[in-house]
Amino acid sequence: ANKILPQVIKSDLVKLHYHCCQNKTVHFLPIGDLKLEMPTVNLDREVTVLATVPVVVQSLKRCAVTWQKLISRVLEEQQKKVPQGNGPLAEIDLWREKNATLSALAEQIKLPEVQKVLEILQKAESKFTGDLQIVLSDLKKHQMEAQDSAKFLSTLERHLKNLSSGPGVDVISHTIPALLNALRLVWIMSRVYNKDERMVPFLERISWDISARVRRVVGLQTLFQQDIAAAKKKITEAKTTLEQWKKCYFTTCIRVEESGCKRYWKFDTKRLFEKTDYMVSICQDLYDIFQVTEELYNLFVPELITVTENPKAVEELRREVNIIISPMEDLSFDPFCMETARDWAFVMEEFREDVTVKKMTRFIDESFTTLRSAEAAFDLLVKYKHLQIRETIKEKLMKKFRNVLEQYCKEVEVVKQIFAQNLKDPPRYKNHPPVAGAISWSRSLSQRIQHTITRFQEEEELLASERGKQVEQIYLQVVKKMEEYEHQKYHQWRERTEQMLPLLLKETLLTSATEEPVTTKKSICFTLNFSPEILEIISETKYMELLGLPVPEMARYMALQEDKYLRYTSKLKAMLGRYHKLMEMMNEAETKLLDEYVQELWRILRSGHKRLTWKAVGIGEFILQCTQTIGKLELLVHQIHNISEDISSKLQFIESTNLFKFPHSENGAKEFFDYIKCEQAKEVEQLVRKYSAIPQLLIEVERRVASTNSGKSPKLASYYAYWENRIFQALTQLIVKNLQTFNAAIVANVPLLQIEAVLSVPEVTLQPNASEIEKMTLQSIQDCVEVTKHFIRWMHGTCIECPPQHVKGDEVVTFSFYSDVSQSPLIIEQAVLITQNVHKLLASLSKCLNQWKRYELLWKSDKDTVLERLAAEKPACVVFDEQLQFYMKMAQEVTQQPLIIDEQFIRLQLAPLVSAVQENAKSWVMSLGKLLNELVREENGNCLIELLKRCSF
Repeated sequence: ANKILPQVIKSDLVKLHYHCCQNKTVHFLPIGDLKLEMPTVNLDREVTVLATVPVVVQSLKRCAVTWQKLISRVLEEQQKKVPQGNGPLAEIDLWREKNATLSALAEQIKLPEVQKVLEILQKAESKFTGDLQIVLSDLKKHQMEAQDSAKFLSTLERHLKNLSSGPGVDVISHTIPALLNALRLVWIMSRVYNKDERMVPFLERISWDISARVRRVVGLQTLFQQDIAAAKKKITEAKTTLEQWKKCYFTTCIRVEESGCKRYWKFDTKRLFEKTDYMVSICQDLYDIFQVTEELYNLFVPELITVTENPKAVEELRREVNIIISPMEDLSFDPFCMETARDWAFVMEEFREDVTVKKMTRFIDESFTTLRSAEAAFDLLVKYKHLQIRETIKEKLMKKFRNVLEQYCKEVEVVKQIFAQNLKDPPRYKNHPPVAGAISWSRSLSQRIQHTITRFQEEEELLASERGKQVEQIYLQVVKKMEEYEHQKYHQWRERTEQMLPLLLKETLLTSATEEPVTTKKSICFTLNFSPEILEIISETKYMELLGLPVPEMARYMALQEDKYLRYTSKLKAMLGRYHKLMEMMNEAETKLLDEYVQELWRILRSGHKRLTWKAVGIGEFILQCTQTIGKLELLVHQIHNISEDISSKLQFIESTNLFKFPHSENGAKEFFDYIKCEQAKEVEQLVRKYSAIPQLLIEVERRVASTNSGKSPKLASYYAYWENRIFQALTQLIVKNLQTFNAAIVANVPLLQIEAVLSVPEVTLQPNASEIEKMTLQSIQDCVEVTKHFIRWMHGTCIECPPQHVKGDEVVTFSFYSDVSQSPLIIEQAVLITQNVHKLLASLSKCLNQWKRYELLWKSDKDTVLERLAAEKPACVVFDEQLQFYMKMAQEVTQQPLIIDEQFIRLQLAPLVSAVQENAKSWVMSLGKLLNELVREENGNCLIELLKRCSF
């Protein structure tokens, strides 16, 4: 047979045989119910012998009947079984199950015991075994059929699995040709699947599997929620797969015919492809839906909102497009199911009759009647021209170019009006100079309308029309006026630049309002003499060249040297800033001190004021020389300031010294003022040390300025006088502040010293008395002012202390600051104020003592005279009792008086006075008691004598 087969068939058969061998696996089901019941008799003897034994034969007949029934039942059951599923894999599984079941029975029939039973029955009774042989023959035939089918269909299993559950559509596309080729070989070689009744149902199952897989791939439930491009790609792949199935089938039919096989594939194509063809039409409908939707969405480019200026209307149209496909998202049936073909046709009819296209056409008509930008509208139309959109809408849009021309004509008119209105004072871009800015403004207006008409030239028919030619002429007229304006501005600037620039460069570097320098705090003020017109010319030149206009050679040179001139001006400004700051730093005394250095600096600066111009070569050298001179002077000024700060700190210390340090507890007046004087002596020592250090610091200044250290340099005479005056002011402030502090302590309600109120018969007085306290206060003030005697004045024109001067023999006079400070009105005023406040305070205390005058009877009355008069009068006891009560009450009343009175800075101790008054009162009580005792005794004695006299009678 192989000899007559074409060579191509042989190669395919070899491949198929290989696959069959690879899949040749016999599946044996568990014996279970399929196990043949073996006879219980002993079959060890020969067949001929056993065939003659009736008992054995009868037993074997019963087993044979059982076998026949079992095999018939199994065959009947297997014939009734159908594949459990619609796909081809279910049919393969069915054949494998049949093969396993029937092979299990066939293998048992081949067992020696069974064969021996059949031989015995054949020998004993041949008629009985006829029916059994028929059943066994059917078993063998069906087993061979199942084995053959399972073997050949197993070669398709890999392809069918890819078809059913492969990872992608591309796998299905590669699988279908290989599957059909394998089916062609099965058709040629198989003894079962070489008939229409077998192959057609199997192909139907494959067709169903492909349909189901396509349905899953498309996924209608989520298809309309995906991106349009992705959905179109998925639908296209599904449609291609379905079409490939049919195409590959017919290709295989041709190959079967060409192979020389007499059994052609002339199957019922309606059964095989009716459903897939229907699904192809559905895929085409779905593709059309997405295509139409995409074409409609393509209209919603960003430029549409720019052109129409109606975003709400655009959004409304977008919602309309979304509504078109909304019925597809909520389908209640499966479009791929042929039974729902009428429902799907109704959906498609509604989709095709949708009015959205009409709405969009009307919207386009309305939008292009009120355009905002001709160029934007033109760009939109050109973009639509190359976009895939609905043909009816595209035709409508292509007719709107005339509207664009009309809008452009309006824009040219607007530009013309703007140009006319701002001709005299054109708006400029930031940092643009006036002339170049005006030319740039004119060119920007020109380019605004030129750019649009240049775009129009891309569409030749647009400007070739009658209206296009008219618009072009209007444009040319406006542009011509702008060019004339630009030409006029440029030539005016060029002429002025060629005239003014040489004059500006002849200006000196610096200018000054003061011609002759004076050594004062307000020194010469130099300013930069760089005309802003130079920078303007440079800026104009640069922008003119950017505009492509020729510029004068000198102006170009200045523009190339711009960085150099900017550096010069920047350094000159910084140098002048340092100069003015330095001059402001120096006070009048320092300016006089450094007069030589300042004059030298002015001499250098005058060269920039009188001689150097902006064309000079030595500008950089001049700046360097000025900077170095200023630096040297700055260093010297900083050194002098450091020394001045040191001197000022010493003067601040002197000025803030406290000369009135009070004791921490109340002492007597003399002790209080003695303590102040003692503390003043300690402070004066420190002050004198601070003062004595100042001349050395001034000598250091002398060394740095005059290169001498004598302390009497003529160059520093005014500087010495300045600091001597500062010392005088500090000493004056020292005394004034301390006297103010002392006065504040006097009037404050804080007791600092204490005095006593004493009884100095016949008066109640203060101890020490008021005059002594006032004298001590004046002496303390005098001591404070005389502190300045320790600060010796300097000799004239020096910082050397003046030595003591001998006058009138041995009298020595020391020149100090005392004579000047003591005459200060502020100090005199404070001294008078302190004296007045102390006087008022002592007067107030004296007034407090006046209340004690009511007790003056105790010490002013003559006690002896009063007692003698009482003794002579011999008053009654009641009189004595009254007198005793009066003095005892007075003694008691005195103890209720306060023992201390605090008045401002004085504490008045009343205890001595109270004690003295109390003693006087007690003295009166004792004297009256003694007198009363004497009078009583005398009276008692007289009574006893009288009694004795009476008794004698």
